[in-house]
Amino acid sequence: MNPIGRGTPDLSSARWRSSTYSGGNNECVEVVDDLPRIIPVRDSKRPAGPVLVFRRHTWSAFLDQLR
Repeated sequence: MNPIGRGTPDLSSARWRSSTYSGGNNECVEVVDDLPRIIPVRDSKRPAGPVLVFRRHTWSAFLDQLR
């Protein structure tokens, strides 16, 4: 995997998961949270669409603000 900021990371074998708040209706974001330095995020309705990649500490700060 390429580090963030150095090209597109290879997410072909990533294990995406949806939020438990989505209720199983596939209308949520999906994340990969088992990578060492980054958190990829995508729209569950468009799994082949664009992916946003956040540094772990940035994603954690975002979630802290939501709580």
